[in-house]
Amino acid sequence: MKKFAIAAILASLSAGAFAAQGDIIARLRITDVNPQTSVNDTLQALNVDVNNDTIPELDFTYMLTNNIGAELILGTSKHDITAGGAKIGSVKVLPPTLTLQYHFNPEGQFRPYAGAGINYTRFYGFKDDSGLGLSIKKNSFGPALQVGMDMPLTKDVFLNLDMKKLWIKTKVQSNGTDVGTLDINPLVTSVGIGMKF
Repeated sequence: MKKFAIAAILASLSAGAFAAQGDIIARLRITDVNPQTSVNDTLQALNVDVNNDTIPELDFTYMLTNNIGAELILGTSKHDITAGGAKIGSVKVLPPTLTLQYHFNPEGQFRPYAGAGINYTRFYGFKDDSGLGLSIKKNSFGPALQVGMDMPLTKDVFLNLDMKKLWIKTKVQSNGTDVGTLDINPLVTSVGIGMKF
């Protein structure tokens, strides 16, 4: 009898726990943005690096089929820029990212997915603390890869784990002269709560 009751509870959780074709999923996540920085030219000589930031992130997924979804990720982060460990400035990064996902187990208790897409990154709020007249030259387009998993908490609410790799780069100038390319390329790790509509 106990085994039957447990099976019934699991069945009630899994039935309708995840979205089907035409549904919208909204997730609110806490996200760690961990830049995998690389630089060249003068920036390399100065040992320039970009620090982590932890942010709230909101995303929406529209299920095109039971297995395929399109996700738009929204969030903005602020990063200190260092040279040899000393802060020389900071910049805010807005990288809206669109991925096409494949959900491998849409009827199961655990629903892993993988996705690929594109990010457009806008740099704003740059602050130069170096006295060198530093500035960011341009915004960035780049690819994005994603893996994650949804796990039910109730019929319509679930726990989400997600990891993305974004490719982001820009040019840095000093008093109007190019001094190198800054590749941020963050690893973006998230945990949060989702709900289907």
